[in-house]
Amino acid sequence: MSTITERLNEAQARIDAAAALAGRVGESITLLAVSKTKPAEMIREAYLAGARDFGENYLQEGVDKIEALKHLDITWHFIGPLQSNKTRPVAEHFDWIHSVDRLKIAQRLSEQRPDNMAPLNVCIQVNISAEQSKSGVTPDQLPELAAQIAALPGLRLRGLMAIPAPESDPDRQRQALARMKHLFDTLRVGYPSLDTLSMGMSDDLEAAVAEGSTMVRIGTAIFGTRK
Repeated sequence: MSTITERLNEAQARIDAAAALAGRVGESITLLAVSKTKPAEMIREAYLAGARDFGENYLQEGVDKIEALKHLDITWHFIGPLQSNKTRPVAEHFDWIHSVDRLKIAQRLSEQRPDNMAPLNVCIQVNISAEQSKSGVTPDQLPELAAQIAALPGLRLRGLMAIPAPESDPDRQRQALARMKHLFDTLRVGYPSLDTLSMGMSDDLEAAVAEGSTMVRIGTAIFGTRK
């Protein structure tokens, strides 16, 4: 059975190969290791293998791991849905949040971000496939929310995140991802400092890199299946 180190290297090799095909540099794409439901020991192994960015979906589980591994220089990303009454732990412990989709959440995160911490890095989640079951703003709602978040002192707007509807056909995968890239490029006209397009997972990594993703979220391919 392959080790976490081997699987991490394989995932990075996929990113590098996809980048080369797209005429991009592999170093321009961050591998976000999604470690939800996995113990701190497995995260430590991935860290020793070179991973520095880790994504958590479940709030208390993520906070516990941050505390257990606080001696390591890990960048922690909260990537799951967030209720407005659960914002404080994210504001106080995480470096990034990828799932902001309404002003109330953003306001609370900004207010609750400790003064001794850098502003919380924010990606706005876009429901690019218009799925009823998915969170995220519509493309039409994006400009207003971006302007509101950019004005909040405790936050730093970094970019966009999306989880397109599952597609097995690479061409169909790229259609939704291309729409996200267009939204990102359009938004950057007004916010030139935006630098993060968080899209792509194990099944559509290559398509996401081809369409301009700067951060891909890889979980099972590194840590194995979840219970």
